[in-house]
Amino acid sequence: MARTSSRSRKPIRFGDNGGPPLDDPPLHEPEWGKGEIGRYFDWRTAYRKAWKKPPAIALRRQERAEELGLTYEEYTLEILERGYFPQPEHVAAIIARRPERRKAGGIVAQSLKGLRSKRSDA
Repeated sequence: MARTSSRSRKPIRFGDNGGPPLDDPPLHEPEWGKGEIGRYFDWRTAYRKAWKKPPAIALRRQERAEELGLTYEEYTLEILERGYFPQPEHVAAIIARRPERRKAGGIVAQSLKGLRSKRSDA
């Protein structure tokens, strides 16, 4: 009959003292990967600066994006990538790029609607 230890629910085998495994743990890879540390922090700062806007600007962009049928992130991404404010004639091209962004793991269909309702309730 195999007993189970209280810490781990694996059955205790004959000769097992309940200690840690003797295999080497996987090597830790830092958050910035194998590249230069400075470049990682430069990009992280630039990303935060680009996406962090005052609430008034963010809400105005959200309203405009909803009017066009886009998400806040898609609308803002067009401003950041292309340097113009999307107009109704650009919406079809932006929506056509959704599958490409989804495949690449990028921003597709997130929204600030929940954020707006939380702020209005407060």
